[in-house]
Amino acid sequence: MLDYSGTGFALDIEDAPHLRGLVDLYAGPNHLYECLIVASEADGPLMRYDFKRATAATDKAPLDYARDPDAPVALLPR
Repeated sequence: MLDYSGTGFALDIEDAPHLRGLVDLYAGPNHLYECLIVASEADGPLMRYDFKRATAATDKAPLDYARDPDAPVALLPR
């Protein structure tokens, strides 16, 4: 990735066709975002892509309930 902003990113035009769809955005081994993208425009040697959606990646499954902030972290065996 040659350029990144909160609204999109840019790649070298020779390495990047007119991509469209769901992509995962990584910084090295770190999964940052799951993004829905669309090719925006050719800007000299760069191809620019806009985010239609960018959801931050997490390492935990989402909860389907509100967690009590005073709840115990773990239970100790007897």
